[in-house]
Amino acid sequence: MEKSNGNKATQIFWSIVSFLRRCLFLVISVRPIPHHIAFIMDGNRRYAKKRKLKEGDGHRVGFLALMTMLKYCYELGVRYVTIYAFSIDNFKRDPEEVQSLMNLMQEKIEGLIKEESIVNRYGIRVHFIGNLKLLSEPVRLAAERAMEATANNSSGVLSICIAYTSTDEIVHAVQESCEEKSDEISVMNASGAGYGLLQLGGNEKEERENIVKLTDIEKHMYMAVAPDPDILIRTSGETRLSNFLLWQSAHCYLYSPSVLWPEIGFRHFTWSILSFQRSYFYLDRKRKQS
Repeated sequence: MEKSNGNKATQIFWSIVSFLRRCLFLVISVRPIPHHIAFIMDGNRRYAKKRKLKEGDGHRVGFLALMTMLKYCYELGVRYVTIYAFSIDNFKRDPEEVQSLMNLMQEKIEGLIKEESIVNRYGIRVHFIGNLKLLSEPVRLAAERAMEATANNSSGVLSICIAYTSTDEIVHAVQESCEEKSDEISVMNASGAGYGLLQLGGNEKEERENIVKLTDIEKHMYMAVAPDPDILIRTSGETRLSNFLLWQSAHCYLYSPSVLWPEIGFRHFTWSILSFQRSYFYLDRKRKQS
C-alpha cells in the first residue's frame, strides 16, 4: 500500500514538473525560437572515469541525456535536431572500444523504432548522416530500417551524424556535383545541343568556370535534409567544432557549457535558448548580409 502511494506521489510530482516546464517554454516562445539545434556530445568517456564506471557506461548515461535533450527540444517546438554521434576519426580508437560503441549504437538505433520510443511519441523522422558505407553491416542495416520506419513522420527531424566529418561531407558534395554536371554535359553533347556555353553572347571561359555553382554543392551535402543550425551546443567547455557542420555553422550561436555531456540538464538547455535570443537580431543581420 505504501509503495503504491509512493509511486502515485512520484507520478504526480513529475506531472507537475512537466507542466511547469511547458509553461516556462510558452513564456520563452514569445521571443524567437531556434528552428535547428545541433549537439556535440563531448565528455562521455571523461564522465565514466570521473564516476569510476565501466568502460562504455559513460556512453549509456550519455544516451539518457540525449533523450532528455530531445524531449526538451521538441516540447519547445524546435523542428530540427542534429547530433554528432560518431566521427570518421573515431575509427582510429582502440578496436575493442569501437566495436563496443557499434554494438551500443545498434542497440539504441533499434530502440528508436519501437512504438513507445521518443521519435514515435513526437512524430520525428530520423536521418542518418555520413559515409554509411564505413559502418559495420548490422549497424548500417539498423540505420536503414530506422529511416524507413520513420519516413512518414513529419512533426520534426532528427539527424544523426555517424561515420561523419565535415570535410568528408564537402568532398562528397563536390564529387557528386561534378559527376552530375559531367553527365548533363554528356547528354547535351550526345543530343547535338551542346551545353549552351556561348548562349546569349556569354563568355566561354566564364561559363565553364561557373558550371558547378554553390547551389549545386549545397544540394548534395549530407545535411541538405535540414536548414543550417541556429545553435550549436558542445559540452565540456570546448569551443572546437571538431570537423562538425563546418559548412553550415557560419552564422550559428555556439554555446559551450563546462559540464560533461551526461551532466547536461534543463538549466543548460534553457540558458542556451535565452543566450541565443539575446543574440538573435545580431546573428540574423549577419546572416542577411552574407
